[in-house]
Amino acid sequence: MASATAYVGLVDPNQPGHYPVCPFLRITGWWCPGCGGLRCVHALTRGDLRTALHDNVLVLAACTAAVLAWLHWTLRSARGQRTELRPPGRVTAFALVAAVVGFTVLRNTAAGAFLAP
Repeated sequence: MASATAYVGLVDPNQPGHYPVCPFLRITGWWCPGCGGLRCVHALTRGDLRTALHDNVLVLAACTAAVLAWLHWTLRSARGQRTELRPPGRVTAFALVAAVVGFTVLRNTAAGAFLAP
């Protein structure tokens, strides 16, 4: 994970030719929930929160959740406490799927154009 993030930090996804085009975007013409994710991570590696937020707010939220989970795990491990990661419950999983689908639909409408990368 760290090496992939480092690569995205070094190789700018805003320059054409370094990464493939999203197949979902190519086939449908719609932004998928991950479109702009590489640009978001690239901006995060540069400390540019505003650009990261613009490129893909969903990826920014996922990166934030991953870092917080890692910090929680690290602190508990350092204290010698049990560090068990449990999968989300059914309601949480449904809410996450609904949020991703809602984000995808909204960013492909005129009202949600600000969410497009």
